[in-house]
Amino acid sequence: MIRFVLMALLLAASHSAQAFQLPWASHDEPQADLPPRPVVSEIVQDIPSERRSFPGVVVAATEVDLGFQTLGRLSSRPVDVGDRVEMGDILAELTPDDLQDNVRAARAAVDTAEVTLETAETAANRVRDLEARNVATQAQLEQAERSLSAARAGLEQARSELLRAEDAEGFARLAAPFDGIVSAVLENPGAVVAAGTPILTLSDESTKEAVIDLPESVVVGQPVGTEVSIWLESDPDTATSGHVSRIDPLADAATRTRRLHLTMDDAAEFRLNALIRAQRADEPGAVLTLPAVAIAGSEEKPTVWVVTRQGDAASVSERVVSVAAIVDGQAQIASGIEHGEEIVIRGVHSLTEGQAVGRRVEP
Repeated sequence: MIRFVLMALLLAASHSAQAFQLPWASHDEPQADLPPRPVVSEIVQDIPSERRSFPGVVVAATEVDLGFQTLGRLSSRPVDVGDRVEMGDILAELTPDDLQDNVRAARAAVDTAEVTLETAETAANRVRDLEARNVATQAQLEQAERSLSAARAGLEQARSELLRAEDAEGFARLAAPFDGIVSAVLENPGAVVAAGTPILTLSDESTKEAVIDLPESVVVGQPVGTEVSIWLESDPDTATSGHVSRIDPLADAATRTRRLHLTMDDAAEFRLNALIRAQRADEPGAVLTLPAVAIAGSEEKPTVWVVTRQGDAASVSERVVSVAAIVDGQAQIASGIEHGEEIVIRGVHSLTEGQAVGRRVEP
């Protein structure tokens, strides 16, 4: 009897539970579809005026330090920095007193050697005559011949010393080896200089070029032959085209930068040591830039997420790109994207191929 009563109570309780739901009971209701997430993206542009430029200076490709070939005191230097000179012009002179004394001493030695040779010839002729009459011995004749030969050699040596002294006297004048401009002065009149001590620097204006120093990460994107635009820092309207002609193989020990030498197509308006700026001269769209955070994928296979919009619908697709360099947080894209495309620059590691996205958000 008790068993039947308990079963009846449980059955009634189950019907009551179905008729009454507690407030905190779970409900299986359908969820509303959420709109696609917006994306922070950037429209790719390549505005020439906003491309990065690099500072540099105009130098002479041919530049030499000039000095005297002999020791002496610098008596005059008629040129100064900035002076233009022609080949053969006198740039500096040494005090000639000591050199002239050497020339006079060498001439006196030549005169002495000539007298010695005349005496030796006279003595040799006399001994020959005596030996022919059997008055002088063969040994005396040989001795006279040896003295004559020594006198001749002494005269040749004295003449050589005279030529050397006269050449040294000519070394007291420093002449310009080519047309150019004095770009540096290293010694002033009154200084005693040794042979080979640089007195001034002469630069050939006909070989002007521009040089810029770049870090290694930028150099890889500027190979030899890269076309560049060059203009004066003080006057941007004074500009010319050019190209990278040479890259120093070794980096500077202090700055860890490498020097690029730029050939200028028209250097007439650029003076030596003038400050310039240079940038790539590619056509728009040739080298595009994106924030480095927009690069996904791996270092060997970098990718970006491209947004494709059709009306109100939009989706993303992953595309492989070629990164030329990353400088100051900006990646230079050599290929893989086109001018005007929309690229995601935030949250690139949480996207999937073909994922629907929402509106564009400015970075």
